[in-house]
Amino acid sequence: MNLKEYAEGNILFRAYFKENKESLLKLVKSGQSPKALFIGCADSRVIPDLIVQSKPGDLFVIRNVGNFVPPYKPDVDYHATASGIEYAVSVLNVQEIIICGHSHCGACNSLYETIEDPSLIHTKKWLELGESAKSAAILSLGANAPKEELLRLTEKLSIIKQIESILTYPSVKKRFEKGDLHIHGWYYDIETGQIDYYNADTYEFSPLKDLAQDLTHI
Repeated sequence: MNLKEYAEGNILFRAYFKENKESLLKLVKSGQSPKALFIGCADSRVIPDLIVQSKPGDLFVIRNVGNFVPPYKPDVDYHATASGIEYAVSVLNVQEIIICGHSHCGACNSLYETIEDPSLIHTKKWLELGESAKSAAILSLGANAPKEELLRLTEKLSIIKQIESILTYPSVKKRFEKGDLHIHGWYYDIETGQIDYYNADTYEFSPLKDLAQDLTHI
């Protein structure tokens, strides 16, 4: 899309805004009260509101390279992801945290490449957050396993590692242990549109649609 197409897109959105003006202005007057914090990848192919068909005000979204969650470190000078987590959990009081990874993730692929470009100094440092998932994948499949298998497993193991990391935040851990905050690991397949969820009881990823069907019978 070029700038003209973006402008035309905004015209279409203004029509949507007019049709939904009452609910949208209610968010202005009453403020936001999203039920979930969605931590996803900055990949342009992964659009949180689109893949779950949520509405304005439903999700508080944090997106970064690789949907990584840095561990709690209060001595860091600037930390956008940590700030977003704290705000969502301690101010907005979200009830759910969704950490969503995806297939064909560029960040996970980069873990298996050598980055020498000096202009990517921050990216190189950031990718260190995925090294534990890479190591676990290699340990499980072997260093000589087909790369695509390693990548798919790395992507899924990374989601689990990020869940472990977010529990290092005192405010998250406190509410999680209290039972009024739930944490979910999702894996979005960009080739099919399917979302799988991590089942901590079976240590497997299963179709989210199956969980939704189960919940309708509760």
